[in-house]
Amino acid sequence: MTLNKNNNLYAFSILVKKEIADHIRSWKFIILLAIILLTCVASLYTSLQALKNTAPGPNDPDAAFFFLKIFTTSDGTMPSFHLFVGFLGPLLGICLGFDAVNSEFNGRTLGRILSQPIHRDYFLNAKFIGSLTVIGVLFTSLVLLTIGAATLLVGFPPTLMECNRLFLFTLLTIVYVAFWLNLSILFSVRFKHTATSALVAIAIWLFFTVFYPIMINIVAKAVQPNPYASEAEIMQYQHFMLTLMRFAPSQLYSDGTNMLLMPSIRSLGPLHMEQLQGAIPSPLPIWESIKVAWSQMVALIACTIICFAASYYFFMRKEIRC
Repeated sequence: MTLNKNNNLYAFSILVKKEIADHIRSWKFIILLAIILLTCVASLYTSLQALKNTAPGPNDPDAAFFFLKIFTTSDGTMPSFHLFVGFLGPLLGICLGFDAVNSEFNGRTLGRILSQPIHRDYFLNAKFIGSLTVIGVLFTSLVLLTIGAATLLVGFPPTLMECNRLFLFTLLTIVYVAFWLNLSILFSVRFKHTATSALVAIAIWLFFTVFYPIMINIVAKAVQPNPYASEAEIMQYQHFMLTLMRFAPSQLYSDGTNMLLMPSIRSLGPLHMEQLQGAIPSPLPIWESIKVAWSQMVALIACTIICFAASYYFFMRKEIRC
């Protein structure tokens, strides 16, 4: 029993290593990696220039979090680091997953792999684990390189609290990209042609990136209360619009990153005037920030798990001939 288990783990590790090697050698990954590196270097430069030319105000609660500001500040010429990651991260996930299964099926290699003495689900699990490993190493390296470059330039390291928040930001980014990875793997299982799975995944990404905000603006103008509406009606309208916006995965990721990288934010929704009276502008502890954005983080993790479970279900029921 132990020997058989070790053989299964060894076979699974071979599949994972094969997936990692295929990804890092593919031109699509190399090109997208070069784009991500260039944009991150540019965003680092613009953020350091903005922080260099702008002195922190006396009432700025985030003045002590210099390294967190590097990931959220820009001089206006380019978006900040976390905005670039939120935009390019889904493309990386789609790039790694849109041809995960159907390319093997069309190349008649899937039957040969599954004819070996391995469990059938090892194939799909290896596809996911291999791609997730590449994503995790990539974004962890980007964050560490950014921190290292900033430390060399400013001459002092980040604090422990900043390191904890950046660690959680990296984990949230990996989960966000993993959602798009699992979504593209799902389409790769369901559609026979790789072009179809890629176009459907990109179409969904474009819908939530471009067209969904336009639809939200149209709905906002249609249900906007009149200028003489009561405070309760205005609060209800704002909560309704925020709920609609959070159907987009990018909004869930943005809410989570804002709470982690901007400790002074105390709420992700509208507040009453009674709640603001007497409030002292000070950064929240890390656990309080997590509590505020906990529902958004859980929703993003749940969407990722649902996409993977759907891919697993359809793949296990798929007819495969050698």
